[in-house]
Amino acid sequence: MHRTQHKSKVGTQIEVVEGCGEWFVRVICDGQETTCQFELESFALAYAEGQRLRLKLAGIKRL
Repeated sequence: MHRTQHKSKVGTQIEVVEGCGEWFVRVICDGQETTCQFELESFALAYAEGQRLRLKLAGIKRL
């Protein structure tokens, strides 16, 4: 897993997207955007689900 952080003005949300054969999970919370990179879709989805539960969100956006 590779992680990067940036500032964001979007509300709290979680996004999962596939690109170039890898999976990315973007978590936006409290103005901070964190993107994690995974080789396997199952790992990305498990991470996204854990973050969803932690943040008490209704769902995850798949882009």
